[in-house]
Amino acid sequence: MADDDTDFLPGDGPSSGISVSLTAGTLQAIRERVGKRGVSAYLEKAAQRQIERDNLDELIADFDKVNGPPDPEVVAAKRARLTGTVSSSGAGAAA
Repeated sequence: MADDDTDFLPGDGPSSGISVSLTAGTLQAIRERVGKRGVSAYLEKAAQRQIERDNLDELIADFDKVNGPPDPEVVAAKRARLTGTVSSSGAGAAA
């Protein structure tokens, strides 16, 4: 088990065994994707992605606190540009 005084980034450091509880349906879906022996690796990657999302949410909240929320029309135009779809807010929105 890792020393509690040592800081590791997500995905770094030695592995530690823990016990987690999942609903039967969630565990079944994971096993169908990765098999019985791939569950730990799958959960590790899922936890890393969630940490990344949480960090991004915090950055966005901090940005919004300083700059205010983004203009929905500009967001829609940027999304349309990134996805190659037509923006429903009109073609005149800034890109």
